[in-house]
Parts: sequence; C-alpha cells; structure tokens
Amino acid sequence: MWGSQSSSMYKRTPSRDYSPMGDVEDNSRLLLDGDDVSKETETTNPPWICSLPHVLVATLSSFLFGYHLGVCLGGAFIGSLFSGGAADGLGRRRAFQLSALPMILGAFVSGVSNSLAVMLLGRFLVGTGMGLGPPVAALYVTEVSPAFVRGTYGSFIQIATCLGLMAALFIGIPVHNITGWWRVCFWLSTIPAAALALGMFFCAESPQWLFKQGRIAEAEAEFERLLGGSHVKTAMAELHKLELDKTDEPDFVTLTELLYGRHSRVVFIGSTLFALQQLSGINAVFYFSSTVFKSAGVPSDMANIFVGISNLLGSLIAMVLMDKVGRKLLLLWSFIGMALAMALQVGATSSYLPHFSALCLSVGGTLVFVLTFALGAGPVPGLLLPEIFPSRIRAKALALCLSVHWVINFFVGLLFLKLLEQLGPRLLYSMFSTFCLMAVMFVKRNVIETKGKTLQEIEISLLAKP
Repeated sequence: MWGSQSSSMYKRTPSRDYSPMGDVEDNSRLLLDGDDVSKETETTNPPWICSLPHVLVATLSSFLFGYHLGVCLGGAFIGSLFSGGAADGLGRRRAFQLSALPMILGAFVSGVSNSLAVMLLGRFLVGTGMGLGPPVAALYVTEVSPAFVRGTYGSFIQIATCLGLMAALFIGIPVHNITGWWRVCFWLSTIPAAALALGMFFCAESPQWLFKQGRIAEAEAEFERLLGGSHVKTAMAELHKLELDKTDEPDFVTLTELLYGRHSRVVFIGSTLFALQQLSGINAVFYFSSTVFKSAGVPSDMANIFVGISNLLGSLIAMVLMDKVGRKLLLLWSFIGMALAMALQVGATSSYLPHFSALCLSVGGTLVFVLTFALGAGPVPGLLLPEIFPSRIRAKALALCLSVHWVINFFVGLLFLKLLEQLGPRLLYSMFSTFCLMAVMFVKRNVIETKGKTLQEIEISLLAKP
C-alpha cells in the first residue's frame, strides 16, 4: 500500500518553453520572496468556469458519502487506507471510478438482501467505496481548482455531503408506509455512483499527478482545460521549479517516512485536526440529535430536517467566506462556536432551569453546534490538508489522516451511549467542549493560512522553512 509505484514509461522532459532552465529560473526569486509569478505574467485570474464542471462531477462522491453516512466503518477504514495508493497508482479519475464500483455493487446487494449477512456484505462494500472516495475528492478538487476559488470549490464537498444527507432523509420518508421501500432507497443510490464513474471519463486528470508521472505534455493540456491557455506557462513553470527543489527525493513514499520523515510534522497536524474534529462530538450530535428533539416534542423526521438545514446553511456560509477570510480564521471561530454550543448543552442539564428553558437550550445548542461545525471544522480540514501536504506525499498522507478520522469516528459512536450513561450529559458535554477549546489552541499554533496561494507557492514556502 505504501510502497513504490511502477516507473513511468514517459520520459520526464519539458515540452514547449516551460523548461526549468528558462522562465523558472527567472521566476524562482519571485517565488522564494513570496510573490506570485502570475502577478508578473498575468493581470487576471483564470476563468473559474473552466474547472467548475470537473469539480461538480467530483463532488458526486461527497453526495454519496452523505447519503450513506451510516456505512460499515470497517469498510470505510479499509477504503481510506488504500485511497492513497489508488490515487497515486491509477490517477485521480480512475480512483474515483474504482470507488464507484463497490458503491454500485454494495447498494445492489443490500437492496436484494434477505438476510443480515448479505446486508452486512452490501454495507461493507459501500463503506469501502466511501472510504476511498472522500480522500480522492479532497485531492482532486484541490488540484484542479484555481487558487482564488479553491476554498469555494472545496466547500462544495461539504455542501454535497449535506445534500446527500437530506436526500437520504427525504427518500426514506415513505419507508414506514410502503413495504419494501427500503430496497428502493439502496437502488436509487446507484444512480449518482454510476454518474460519477461515467462522468470521470470526460473530466480532466490532475495536472500535478500527470507531471509526477512524467507526462508533461498531458499535464499542459489539462492545465489548458482547467485554467485557460494564457495561464499554462505560469502553472508549468511552478511545477518545474518544485521539481528542481526536490531532485534528491525518491519517487515512492513509505509509511515510515510519513510518520518519522521530514514531513512528519504536517502529517501530525493533519491527523490531529481530524482527530479533534471527531472528538468535538459531532457524530454523537448527528447520530443522537433526534433523541434531544424528541424530548422537546419534535418528531424525529422533523428533527433530522432541522439538523440538515443547519448543516447546509453553515456550509453555504463557509462557501462564501472561505476565500475571503481564509481557512485558519474559519477554523478558529468554528471551534469556538462549537465549544459555546456544548456549553449551552451543559447549561440545559442544570436542575435550576425550568423544563421548557432547558429544552430550548438543548435544542438550540444542538442546532448551533451543527451550524458552527459546518462553518469550518467540517469543510476546512479536507481542503487545508491537501493544500499543505507536498505533492509527492499528498495522496498517501491524506489517506493516513482520514484513516485516523474513521478510527476516532468508530470509537466515539461506539462509546457515546455508554459514556453518557456512566458520566452523565453534563460531564460528557463538558469533555466535548474542552476538546473544542483544545482545537482552538492547536489551530492557532500550528495551522498556516493558504488562502489565495497556488499549491506550488504553498509547497515552496514550506520547503523554505527549517
């Protein structure tokens, strides 16, 4: 999984005039000084409309993630572990198609199942596809998006997840009234999965991945599709500059290198961010919010709709702000808001409050928590980590970090009810609030701002640091 990939049959030589011995040497001083090469060669940003269709197709994977949120976590963990090898070995597009296959097969198997064993097999297959899909989506959207809208496009992943959640809720409404409708719910999910697999035949491959494979002419062609012809030269110059800076590094990436090598710090930051995201209690809120609303007299279907709307609203706000205020500020305020929301939940357990006031605090705290989570803690880690990971380790480092996400997700879901029973809601919600405050301090000390910078600029600036 972590070993070397087969060597490319393409000779790594530049085409046209994007040689590292020409324009890149002239621009390298600008890059190291923190200036944007494009400011010297371009007066406008690339047209965002060129890359938008490719991003929208990729986010079908996130829509399916939301739709199948209750997948088998074991399958998701395995899929996540192998996502890096698939994305590096097959390319981003083929990895998407690979993730769609078990989702189609698993949904069909679940839909025709007549036993628990067959149902679990189907869910395991779907989980494997869903573990593979999110890391590839984060990689792909980050690598094909122009820098000035990369945050906005990255927010599409969270929005698509919200829409998938809400689609599952609405499609599942007739389950109680129509016999066998649950089978239809599974079968319908094969439509977006098939659309993802077919749509990727027409989407651009990641130019960064093609460049790593030595397929320089193809990388240029994909940059032209994604950015427009006038921006190809600058983009290729930055890639060649990075190539010169990393001539002493091997092509393959090992697990030992990720854990103990020169990039182990950024891997640690990424893993910790995902761990804190899950330790904040978000999945406990998602899984058990209907219980909170039920105590206030709100039916479970309506409770799920309210939570879904809060999630979607927060994601839309994040989409607007991501490229304006930046990733770090959104993360900070998101975790602060989540800590305050958990404090409301703690307050709702007070015996001094009237019953109605306690219910209002509990329901309000749940909705505020989901809203503030969607503002930053939800969408930012999946966008930020592919930005700060060097291109050589990006796929496998992200796979490792998301594997940590699934492990923590599993234990929080497994232990929540038991801890709630043994510790009580006041202490447990206080622990969640404490983790949110720990996340605030961690983000403030360790996360860098990447807003408006190209991936190559971010990597060069990190390489320049001791």
